[in-house]
Amino acid sequence: MSEAIYPAGSVYDWIPKEQEEIKKPPRYVSKFRPAVILEHMLTKDAKKTMGPPKVELPSPDKYLKKHSKHPKPPEKSEDGHKTRTCAVRKPAVPRRTEKPLMGIQTKRNFLQTTVMFPMKPKAISVDTKEGHKQLLENSGLVPKYVMKKDYGEVPMYLQLRSEAERKAQAENQRLVREQNVLQRLTEEDHQAVLKGLKKKWDELHREYQGLPLLIDTPSKKTRKICLEEKMSQLEKDISFFESIVMSSGNPPPVAPSSVLVVESTH
Repeated sequence: MSEAIYPAGSVYDWIPKEQEEIKKPPRYVSKFRPAVILEHMLTKDAKKTMGPPKVELPSPDKYLKKHSKHPKPPEKSEDGHKTRTCAVRKPAVPRRTEKPLMGIQTKRNFLQTTVMFPMKPKAISVDTKEGHKQLLENSGLVPKYVMKKDYGEVPMYLQLRSEAERKAQAENQRLVREQNVLQRLTEEDHQAVLKGLKKKWDELHREYQGLPLLIDTPSKKTRKICLEEKMSQLEKDISFFESIVMSSGNPPPVAPSSVLVVESTH
């Protein structure tokens, strides 16, 4: 209360204050302490962490040598002959003068050997409550496809599929034959195609001349490469048409579809 009323530096601060003695609680001591001490003394051994009291030191002559732990082959005998592991010797190879044994018969009974192995039981069916049994194959529950009326015949869906494939193949062959039939161009058509090719080349050349001098972007480079490829292809087509006319004097045979493609593109 005095600290709240009077400010710091008051004369009342010089009055000695009584200090309250702090009493600590008594130290906790386990009731099992004597038993733990006794158990610890019983299990404690002398020199437990320092190894056994007597250790046999290795002999200086028994040091580790090179290749001492590698497996070693068996030692050879004194006479130099190889040791035989098999006690029974194989029969010798027959000589050329010896005749083979004839009329040797076996005493094995093959019928008895076959009977010893049990046969696989056949499937049966029980059709009455008294337990009457009969073979499942003769009961009529197992379908026998060999008894069908249309057994061995080609199904209808396969016949229709084969017919559709045959018609598609015939139609494809007909279209191929029609496309392979060439038609000779007239002089007027040939000149028109050649003129269209040259006109298209002039347009591409004019567009190529209009490209900027500095080509530093990917789009400009792509445009330049595309124009060069188109002009190169047109030059090949023009030289092809002119070389055929110069060599034979007649227009080249061209299919109708090719003429339409050339006229539409150029």
